[in-house]
Amino acid sequence: MKKNRRESKDRDRQRERNNNVQRYRQQRLMSKAELARKAGLSALTIDRVENGKSCRMDTKRKIILALGLKLEDAEKVFGPTREDS
Repeated sequence: MKKNRRESKDRDRQRERNNNVQRYRQQRLMSKAELARKAGLSALTIDRVENGKSCRMDTKRKIILALGLKLEDAEKVFGPTREDS
């Protein structure tokens, strides 16, 4: 039982890590601080998101727009939502 619970948590963590925020930011030659400023977030929040921590939908929206993308590109940046997977 513990093993199945651990495997489930590992899958959830992996799913959270599957985002492309850092890749998109680096393609635009932006620092974490610059993305944070444009998004109205802290650099610590950007760091956490890039490291795969979960975040609120509003935070995702701010990051997407600060990267110069459309909200329709959310799946490209953050991967499929839990409802989609």
